[in-house]
Amino acid sequence: MEQQSNPSHAPATGASGSGRPQSLRAAWPALTGLAAVFLIEMLDTSVLNVALPTIAKDLSASASELQWASGAYALVFGGLMLAFGTIADRFGRRRMMLVGLALFGLASLSILLVTHPLGLVAVRVAIGVAAAMTAPGSMALSFRLFDDDALRVRATALISTVGLVGLAIGPTVGGLLLAVAPWQVLLLLNVPIAILAFGGVRFGIRADRPDELHRVPVDIVGALLGTATIVLALLAPTLFIDLGGHNPWPWVAAGAAVAGLIGFVLRQRLAAHPLIDLALFRRPSVATGLTYQAALGLATAGLGYTVTLQLQLAWGWPPALAALGTLPQVLTMIAIAPLVERIVKKVGMDKAGLYGSSAVVAGLLVYALLGRYSYALIALALVLVAAGMRITMITATINVMRGLPPERTSIGAALNDTAQEVAAGIGIAVVGLVIAASIAGALTGAAWTPTETAAFENSVTLGVLILTAVAVALLATALIRTARTRTPNPAPSK
Repeated sequence: MEQQSNPSHAPATGASGSGRPQSLRAAWPALTGLAAVFLIEMLDTSVLNVALPTIAKDLSASASELQWASGAYALVFGGLMLAFGTIADRFGRRRMMLVGLALFGLASLSILLVTHPLGLVAVRVAIGVAAAMTAPGSMALSFRLFDDDALRVRATALISTVGLVGLAIGPTVGGLLLAVAPWQVLLLLNVPIAILAFGGVRFGIRADRPDELHRVPVDIVGALLGTATIVLALLAPTLFIDLGGHNPWPWVAAGAAVAGLIGFVLRQRLAAHPLIDLALFRRPSVATGLTYQAALGLATAGLGYTVTLQLQLAWGWPPALAALGTLPQVLTMIAIAPLVERIVKKVGMDKAGLYGSSAVVAGLLVYALLGRYSYALIALALVLVAAGMRITMITATINVMRGLPPERTSIGAALNDTAQEVAAGIGIAVVGLVIAASIAGALTGAAWTPTETAAFENSVTLGVLILTAVAVALLATALIRTARTRTPNPAPSK
């Protein structure tokens, strides 16, 4: 293949004539940096939870302050991804990534100055902002590294596997460190990882060229409406679980989220330079990929929530053993990563998504109908869901990214992540409400009677079946759309 005439555009040896590497090895500095980005995001999601009792004692924090310290990161992270994804497409994905990583490191370092719970909340908000700046870029930049879909699948699998390892070991690492060091060390872990990520991105990925950017004014009003809508959509499920459906505030938050969504859509239709061009959703590959992500986020989040409750509350497992009980899911996700490329290569992207989503549905049905009888059946359900989710999420991500114009890849990654986040929150809220309605007040009991246990297990079956039905409907919609796009169209006249 002809060599690139401008060597500055080739990030490593082994690049094609387009300046893009032709193997993962040729792109190792970039992939190291992007994997570190995903690792820091996943670690920060899980590592601090184990320290909450210690933090409460050290900072004299109330339950409400602890909840905000734990939840502020997720709210800010989920709420700002769309806005920062759009800004990155306009001003540079690599530039946004580097600024976000610098903020990640500085915000994490500032934990040394915290002496009050509100200070911890402020630090978590700043880290959430940094994560929202970096998250869309990690997948957008990895997608843009390569021309070949097979390499894109391998890169996406590699980067996400590193993140899943971080998510899996986060509580364990946190617990070990707490035995020998103060809790602040858990956030200081971010600093060296952020430095590694900064170096990999800075020296492994070239800056965006002007022709690769989307040069229009930023829709500030649209960004504010979109952020408010997503934050409210993520907050409402938490309020439903904490306060219950009889309390008006969850309904106020949900209604405000719907109103915000309507306002956001109207703004995007009328604005001269919208934050998101709604025509992008009419692209078959984009619409199909986002539908897959929403379906999987909705169903699998509900599964994770109910399994944890069942093992501890219904079966009496201690928290540490319950954590080990969910390991089959994480281990399967990690183990199957090297096989995703082979599956896609053998059956194609569309069929891989079909097989993966079928495995997810099968796992949900196994858990909903049989999970109450044996942990072995729960483990089987976790393995099926994890394997299917891993395949489908990777293929859905590639579908979304390749269905977008080159100058819109960051907003595509942001849409991808936001669909998962919001759908997961809704999924948890649905099963949480079904459980709360079935065993009112029993979740706080020290021990359950057989009647309460049976009521809980029945509510789990109902809640998971509801999510499964909705997920199947969404997946069927995606499959129908995919089948229609396969219908050959007449070649356009020249």
